[in-house]
Parts: sequence; structure tokens; C-alpha cells
Amino acid sequence: MIVEYLYSLAQVSAEQWNGLLVDDQPFLRHEFLSTLEDSGSLGQGTGWQPAHQILKDAQGQLLAAMPAYLKAHSYGEYVFDWAWADACRRAGIDYYPKLLAAVPFSPVQGARLLGEPAACATLLDATTGSLAGLELSSLHVNFTDPKADAVLQDRDGWLARLGCQFHWHNRGYRDYGDFLAALTSRKRKQLRKERDQVAGLGVSFEWRKGDELSEAEWDFVYACYANTYEVRGQDPYLTRAFFSLLAERVPEAIRVVLVRQGSRPVAMAFYLRDGDTLYGRYWGCLQEFDQLHFETCFYQGIEYAIAEGLQRFDAGAQGEHKLIRGFEPTLTRSWHYLVHPGLRAAVAEFLDQERAGVQAYARQAAEALPYRQEDGAASC
Repeated sequence: MIVEYLYSLAQVSAEQWNGLLVDDQPFLRHEFLSTLEDSGSLGQGTGWQPAHQILKDAQGQLLAAMPAYLKAHSYGEYVFDWAWADACRRAGIDYYPKLLAAVPFSPVQGARLLGEPAACATLLDATTGSLAGLELSSLHVNFTDPKADAVLQDRDGWLARLGCQFHWHNRGYRDYGDFLAALTSRKRKQLRKERDQVAGLGVSFEWRKGDELSEAEWDFVYACYANTYEVRGQDPYLTRAFFSLLAERVPEAIRVVLVRQGSRPVAMAFYLRDGDTLYGRYWGCLQEFDQLHFETCFYQGIEYAIAEGLQRFDAGAQGEHKLIRGFEPTLTRSWHYLVHPGLRAAVAEFLDQERAGVQAYARQAAEALPYRQEDGAASC
């Protein structure tokens, strides 16, 4: 068997790469990951250098793959290891470059090890065995699915880390009113009040597929997206070209909500979807309105998920404000292999303490959900 690093996804065909996928989640598709590269959102000068790991047999057949990147920093990951990097700096240890298996800029759970478990284990062991020789401090596998968890938990030297996100689940609701009926009276009133405030703004909401936007409308989408970073004095992660390229390659996976006041566009939300789940990714506005963010990013998404029969709505990382709107605490996992034995021991001790805190936080959050007691909700 042959293990290779790919410094561009163009080195493997979409047919081969996508042939390893077991579901229709868009983030791991060749079309999505290659768009990040082809649009200049990754690569030279970004601190994200593609270094995908693949395993082939003697005939060149692709057996396993892991989307991976050489990282010169920890931006855009949503599993925060800045403190580890700082500890290394103070100890005279180089933490960067490191190797990261993840979907860039997207804190979404999913496949990270593509292929049959035995082949994935072979690829993983070969990759960790090469880290020291390549002068890489570590390998991190973020937001894993159960399949990757099962492979990683059986390998020596790996440390598991828990996180907590908030996801909405469709419990067979007929419509948005049916969802509201599952909430306590006080929370129903709060959500209705927020939506009534937005209704009073005279704004309209239009859902579009990826191939239903003009280039001028994509310009507006990007201006809104970029503004969310610029107001914080940051550069946006994605380039303008990313949005047009992705719309060409996977238009069926894209949904955009365009918000207008009269004929004037004022805000947008960018979603992706598959057959089971809606993913809220990006939001932005060029004019501030009270409650508009909640309407565009949460309530519009819940209505859409119910209408489309989707089972889950992942509205992105963090955000306790999601909790009172029916989004349930959901534990996430990432895995970390650290070459330096002293660093590994220190991080293992830290993670033991952090894990207990995350589990306690998730339990407390579940107790604060707005659902009526008889309706209940899934526990973490």
C-alpha cells in the first residue's frame, strides 16, 4: 500500500474522492474542498496549505483519504488550541507547523477519515508516524463523526477533546406553529414577539438555490459576509470567487436567504443542505435591524427545515442564544496527537479537567431548554 500527501485536491479525481463518501453532506465533497483551493481561500499566504493524506493500493486504487492542511496558525478551526501553542512557545517548542484534518472555516461534524475503517487506520498510523520526520508538532482531527471516533479511540497516543454546539431537531413538526406549541408559554411569547418586531420592519425574505442568484446578487452576499469580519477589524476567510465557484459546482446544496426592505437588499444568510440537515454558515447585513439576525439565521431556517422534512438544523458554532430558541446542546469531539511527550502529558491533564466541565455545561444547558416538560428533548 502507498501513502501520499496531496498538495492540491486536483491530484485526485472527483470520482475517486467522492467514491469514498458514505453520505451526501456537501462539506467533504471534492467540489467543495477544491473550491476552497481554486478560489484562493486557501494556499499561499493564508496559513492553510493543503496536505491531503491518501492511501492507495499497488494498482493505484484509492482506499482511504483524509482532508488535511498544514497550519501556520490556529485561525478558522473552532477548536481552540492557542493556549497550547503559547505553552510551547514559552517552553521553546515549535507548535507550528501542525497538521489539521478538518473542513476549513466550518465547525461542522462529519467524516474525517474516508474509506473502510481498516484502511483508515493504516492511513492514520502512517501519518502520525511521519510527523516527527516532517518536523510537524502534531496532528489534529476536528469535529469527527462516530466512524472516525471508533478508529481513533483504538490508536495509541491520541487524546480526545469534547466541545458543545447547539443543534435544532425536527420532532415531526407539521409547521412552525406546531414547533411553537412544543415550547413553554413564556418562550412562545418571546419568540412571537421577536418575529413580530421583524415583521414591523417591512422586510421580505426570499430563499434561493445556488444557481438562482445573479453575479450582482453574489456581490451583495459577499459584501454582507465580508462586513461581519471588517467590523471586527479582520479579513474575511473566504474570497469572493469562492461563492461563484461553489454555486457552479454544487448549486443544489446551496440556499441563500436574501432580505430586502422594499426593493433594497439589506441582509443575507448563506446555508448549505443535504438530504437530512440544514447548515447555517454565514450571515451578514449592511444595515442593523433589531432581531433581524435571529429571524434570518434561526427562525427562517427552522421553518425551512420543517417544510423540507429535514431532521436537523446545525446553525454553527457556539451561541447560548440558540438555546432559548430550541437548539439543543450537542457534544462534539476532536482528537489530538502530539509528538512531544511532555506536551502530550500536559495536554492530557488539561483535557481531563476540561472534559468534566464541558459535560457539566451540556447537562445544565439541556435543563434550560424551552420545551414543555412533556415534550422533552434529546440529552447529550
